Amino acid sequence: MLNVYNTLSRKKEEFKPLKGKTVSFYQCGPTVYWTQHIGNLRAMVLADLIVRSLDYLGYKVKFVRNYTDVGHLTSDRDEGEDKLEKAARQEKLSPKEIADKYIKIFESDTRDLNIIEPWRKPRATAYIKEMAKLVQALIDGGYAYATDLAIYFEVKKFKNYNKLSGQNLEKNITDAGKGEVSDPNKKSPLDFALWFFKAGVHQNALQTWKVKFKNINQPVLEGFPGWHLECSAMSRKLLGDTLDIHMGGVEHIPVHHTNEIAQSEAASGKKFVDYWLHNEHLTVDGGKMAKSEGTSYSLADIKKKGYDPMVLRYFFLQAHYRSKQNFTWSALEGAKTALDSIKDKIVETHCYASKMSTETHVNASLQRRINEEYRKKFLSAISDDFNIPQALAVVFEVIKADLPSGDKSATILDFDKVLGLGLDKIKPIKIPKEVEKLARERQKARVDKDFKKSDRLRDEIDKLGYVVEDEKDGYKLKKK
Repeated sequence: MLNVYNTLSRKKEEFKPLKGKTVSFYQCGPTVYWTQHIGNLRAMVLADLIVRSLDYLGYKVKFVRNYTDVGHLTSDRDEGEDKLEKAARQEKLSPKEIADKYIKIFESDTRDLNIIEPWRKPRATAYIKEMAKLVQALIDGGYAYATDLAIYFEVKKFKNYNKLSGQNLEKNITDAGKGEVSDPNKKSPLDFALWFFKAGVHQNALQTWKVKFKNINQPVLEGFPGWHLECSAMSRKLLGDTLDIHMGGVEHIPVHHTNEIAQSEAASGKKFVDYWLHNEHLTVDGGKMAKSEGTSYSLADIKKKGYDPMVLRYFFLQAHYRSKQNFTWSALEGAKTALDSIKDKIVETHCYASKMSTETHVNASLQRRINEEYRKKFLSAISDDFNIPQALAVVFEVIKADLPSGDKSATILDFDKVLGLGLDKIKPIKIPKEVEKLARERQKARVDKDFKKSDRLRDEIDKLGYVVEDEKDGYKLKKK
């Protein structure tokens, strides 16, 4: 039984998808105006671990992760300039060129981190018609109104607006009123933009569309969608009115995801998401990642330091998705050491003389039972709100277990279907036939208790550049 922590109910719940073993899963993807830092990439890896866990548990996952390439202003509360357009002006490129540039970098990073490709990865600019339909539905339902600058969602019309966040709306209204409001005609500081008109502070917007809206005082005006609207429209088009899982960072709870729920449920009359999952932040040296401090590291920075991207992925495995994680270079080095120890276990070529050991056949059924016990532990870990750190601990239990190396490798490779460390791509050492022959002769000498011959053959193997290590039911060979 899979249990997940639902932000909406603030407790763990048994996971029950809407359609049998098929799971609809939407994650808020990147706003593609810059190179994503490792904190953003951690969120992508965490979602990937959940997708892999669901797959391992027998579910079919329809995973959607979007690209925001318009409408995300420098303030999540509908203030400031469009982030893409700001970057476009700085780099002297078009917004599309900016989006294309940083999507390419992002997708290279996700490949390097062995993140499975989403079922769909929509770009907001390709779903303008769907967004316009959603806005019109909200207008027709009496949830939206227009000013000279934008079409807004009227928050007071939607019951339980704060059910996800539990926020104090009166305090929010007071706090919002303290800031600079670009549209004085908003009915409430909490009301959020569904569609911005190309007017006022946005009269120089670079990405706009002409859309005809009915039943408002300005039926045809050029403009662009609000950020919150985009995710609702894309997820609705690709996955339906109600999703099984929606994931994003904890910073999205009070504004972005709260607004998604309001507009989606007001338009459809149905529950928007059954299970809300939120990942915590990555800090650096105990503080927030910041460009000004030189701590907003990208994957390219990690690679420049000589680290394989899989080392960063392994580092991310060490903390639960709902826990904060602190990045340091020493911690990354520790992750490298731990990952190397797992690789060593996989890379070894295992040579067994099963016919020479009476224990092998006697213990075969016992070994199967032991392997199954480790698999049960692993399943228990990932079924408990995707507890990947605990699942990783099971891997090291397997490494330390009194099992043949072949069984250990097979078990770890099976677990790596979830961990995603690419261990199946590791090529085993090719042992020369001469060395294999000497190892077999030495094993026979050990069984015959001819230890003098056994030691001599070990020395010969050593001179050829290989090490033979004795195990309970045979031996293993590896390069020095």
